[in-house]
Amino acid sequence: MNFFLAVLQEHAPAAAEHAESPNVFALTANVSFWTVIIFLVLLFVLAKFAFPPILGYAAAREKRIQEAIDEAARQRAETERLLEEQRQLLAKARGDAQALISDAQKDAERVRRELLERARSEQDEVLARAKREIEDERARAIESLRREAVDLAVAAASKLVEKRLDSQEDRRIVTEFLSHVEKGAAVGSRS
Repeated sequence: MNFFLAVLQEHAPAAAEHAESPNVFALTANVSFWTVIIFLVLLFVLAKFAFPPILGYAAAREKRIQEAIDEAARQRAETERLLEEQRQLLAKARGDAQALISDAQKDAERVRRELLERARSEQDEVLARAKREIEDERARAIESLRREAVDLAVAAASKLVEKRLDSQEDRRIVTEFLSHVEKGAAVGSRS
């Protein structure tokens, strides 16, 4: 490069003396010829050394971009597939949850019925026990009244007779009499 500058500087003063101011835009055959030659040489050099790497880089870049687009399309398809799987799993989970809720409601209803049935049976049992206790109390009250009636009857009979019989014997006679009267009353109330 320094060589060309030196040559130009040597010939520049001589050319300046012989020529007028050069016109860069003036078309002359000499300038046009050399411009075409330089253009063709430059085009050849670029085609030989610059264009293949540039085109190779452009092709490689185009290939990388296409691969990226293809990969994005594959990932999108995979994402859509996974999203559909998630939707199906979510729908299945919702169905399972509804089934669990339904089962829990059925179990709760069954337990409620069992508890109500148990409460009713316990209530019936308590009522039956209360009736038995009432019946037992009634029987004891009747027995107590019977004994008092026997005692009163014996007392009244002894006053009437003015003779006191054996207390045990008196009781047995009155108890038999009352049993006989009670059986007759029970047969009469049934008919």
